Amino acid sequence: MALGKIVHYAVDAVLVSTVVAGIRRSSGFAVNTTLIPDPTMRSFADRFLGVGETIFDMAAATSVNSDYFRKDSRR
Repeated sequence: MALGKIVHYAVDAVLVSTVVAGIRRSSGFAVNTTLIPDPTMRSFADRFLGVGETIFDMAAATSVNSDYFRKDSRR
């Protein structure tokens, strides 16, 4: 039971990080990690956000190569 909760929280954290990466990509607004005073926590936050960037890149690459997605011509 405890392992299931840990996995659940880890997946939730990756999803939050991926949403933040999508916000950064679509709007240009990014989390300012330089405001975190502790260098260890700042490094953790940068790595946490980097995981979201990686997952977002993988999802974007998958959608480009998929027949289920098409590029919107309105942009």
